Amino acid sequence: MTAESHPLTGTGDPILDPPPGCPAHGLGPGGLHRLYEAEEPNDLYVKLRDEYGPVAPVLLHDDVPMWVVLGHAENLQLVSTPAKFTRDSRIWTPLKEGMVKPDHPLMPHIAWQPIASHAEGDEHKRLRGAVSGAMSTIDYRGLRRYVRRHSQILVNQFCERGRADLVGRFAEHLPMAVMCEIFGMAGEYSDRLVEAARDALKGTETAIASHTYVMEILQRHTARRRAEPAEDFTSYLINHPAGLTDDEVREHLRLVLFAAYEATVNLISNVLRVVLTDPRFRARLSGGEMTVPEAVEQSLWDEPPFSTIFAYFAKQDTELGGQRIRQGDGLLLGIAPGNVDPRIRPDLAASMMGNRSHLAFGGGPHECPGQDIGRVIADAGVDALLMRLPDVRLDCPEEDLSWRASIASRHLVSLPVRFEPKEQQEVSMPPSHSPVPIGHSIWYSGAPQPPSVSVPQPAEPADSPATPPATEPQPVAEPEPVPVPDRPRGVWQRFLRWWRGY
Repeated sequence: MTAESHPLTGTGDPILDPPPGCPAHGLGPGGLHRLYEAEEPNDLYVKLRDEYGPVAPVLLHDDVPMWVVLGHAENLQLVSTPAKFTRDSRIWTPLKEGMVKPDHPLMPHIAWQPIASHAEGDEHKRLRGAVSGAMSTIDYRGLRRYVRRHSQILVNQFCERGRADLVGRFAEHLPMAVMCEIFGMAGEYSDRLVEAARDALKGTETAIASHTYVMEILQRHTARRRAEPAEDFTSYLINHPAGLTDDEVREHLRLVLFAAYEATVNLISNVLRVVLTDPRFRARLSGGEMTVPEAVEQSLWDEPPFSTIFAYFAKQDTELGGQRIRQGDGLLLGIAPGNVDPRIRPDLAASMMGNRSHLAFGGGPHECPGQDIGRVIADAGVDALLMRLPDVRLDCPEEDLSWRASIASRHLVSLPVRFEPKEQQEVSMPPSHSPVPIGHSIWYSGAPQPPSVSVPQPAEPADSPATPPATEPQPVAEPEPVPVPDRPRGVWQRFLRWWRGY
């Protein structure tokens, strides 16, 4: 059975079609599995691996045929062989034959656009060079300051309540707020932008309208920065020697925004979930056996932010994973199934600490150029949250947690937590276990003791009984505080403060 060898239509008769719960439910023409109907795609990947091996045929929306690559080695072969496979969807047979309509839910992900990830050769070098050049101007200390400030703002909104949903109130908002800062469009950050980005990435019926809303914002911002450049990612992209057009700038802003946003939302959610549900994981993190960056890397293996990447296309007849791939066939980069390939991970419970050979950011010429942005946002964001809420704990049974799965990703719906209510903290200050309430003075070891403040005593009531006069005490002058020089910090402490942007 190949992905292209089945009839294009089914019965269309609800009486003849298998009902939900029937073993045949979820199967399309030719007996192929409808990937978009799978409630839990990871379970389907296991079934497909058993049935077909490391490369399996599936169906997308409207029963459009596609291959999904399940093997780790086969995925690496897919992304590292540009002579055989391309990201240019214009050669995709179902698209050329009219099977994929303009309103197809996955069209925003698959349709060819003037972006680096869809280009090859010299054009790919030009466009990717501009994106990489603009990214090289990002100050990662400044990036951590953005993360720290917006983490403080978000936690301040719920810290006094003692409970929150860390997905809806933290993970879904922090990456968008930080990316808007990087782009130089902080004023565009809003709940509506967050909701539109989430919807556009789900492949829902309203995905195209949401995608259009985001693109309108990026179009206005591109025009504004073309006329008034500033010190931000957008301006550097516009002014790069590659000479990108406004359309190219806008499309690359969309690419970076969506990729960084979705990846980082899922990454933060997944890391926090494991910290809250796995006592061994949290103990290793709290005990110093594992750092937050190492926790992030483990999550990239176990719960990659993207389950699959749309898509690669065969430039010629070839073979992959024992399957005959025809010219024009489409293939999904299977990140989630590739990361759990039994050939490289026979024991899924084994730690992958120090191993970065996961597929979370793709590979080859189109490997994600902004992966370090996502790592920094997740690392600094999780660290900031745990500093503010060291006693945070899950507020529901672990088995009640649920995911919203799509072909592209597996998104944790909510992460309800409880903690002892905390005071708000100054947004400009680093997150701390021991907060300095807003408006309070700051004092630290090594600094002069702040002067005492006399507190006026309440006036004695007029009808109170008279008291005998007391001998007036003579005022005693307080000694001047002796300045104590700040204690020198060790090299490691100074490095940590520099690294975290303090």
